[in-house]
Amino acid sequence: MHLDDAAIKNLELRANAIRQSIIEMLLAAGSGHTAGPLGMADIFTALYFHILKHNPHEPNWPDRDRLILSNGHICPVLYAAMAHAGYFPVEELQTLRKLGSRLQGHPHREFLPALETSSGPLGSGLSQAVGMAIADRIDAVAERKKAGDDKSVVMSRFFFCLTGDGELDEGNNWEAIQLAGRERLGNLITFVDRNNIQIDGYTENVLPLEDLRAKWESFNWHVLEIDGHNFEEIIAAVDQAKAIFEKPSVIIAHTIPGKGVAEFERKFEWHGKPPNADEAALALNELRTLQGRIQSEHQ
Repeated sequence: MHLDDAAIKNLELRANAIRQSIIEMLLAAGSGHTAGPLGMADIFTALYFHILKHNPHEPNWPDRDRLILSNGHICPVLYAAMAHAGYFPVEELQTLRKLGSRLQGHPHREFLPALETSSGPLGSGLSQAVGMAIADRIDAVAERKKAGDDKSVVMSRFFFCLTGDGELDEGNNWEAIQLAGRERLGNLITFVDRNNIQIDGYTENVLPLEDLRAKWESFNWHVLEIDGHNFEEIIAAVDQAKAIFEKPSVIIAHTIPGKGVAEFERKFEWHGKPPNADEAALALNELRTLQGRIQSEHQ
């Protein structure tokens, strides 16, 4: 769909604010992951402020879409997006990774009930999402039969799973991908953060993933590839995925790890470390300068 300049500006400013929150919370924590959260800020902004059917004031609303974060180590971007969307105070982001905090270093649903799942071990989230999508379809069929309606099931909610590209080294992902393709889960949409890095280096040096599109297609998935920093492409891809009823969809989002901070961008070394005080000050200054540029460009 086409977004007008005002809508794009609003999303860009929100993403910039989320990136600033990520830097601030990592600095306060003294540990955590930097590159992935910054790189995924635009996608999480699009999800929480345009795409998802959700209600921050009623987190357990039955008709909500479900968001399952599989690569849980990028949770700073999830927490920041949720806070800016109104699930909890933005000030609480400063408690990241602190003892007793609801914002654990990997998402823990018992601490923060607004989360759909807990995540930590890589490769588990897609299996969880597939199970949820199958269960939802079974429930919908049962409800229709109970009502005496034998027509095909209309999808009322979608299950969005967020995964990393390095995470696809985990074999159990491919079992889930195979099952989802077999079950033709049109209510399942997966984002792959194709940022080409993982903790040990560049993905194609560690364990090559390409041809990634062909692999997903071979398991009966509808595949889209986008610029993960272009809001129009992100939203249009989801719209197209929702229109595919007979198979699950995967959106391979090409992103820049560390996006928004030149010193961090494209460097795998920033996968799993936080900025120190000087690095955080540099990053925040760059992001605040970008914020002013966004505002002036759209005037």
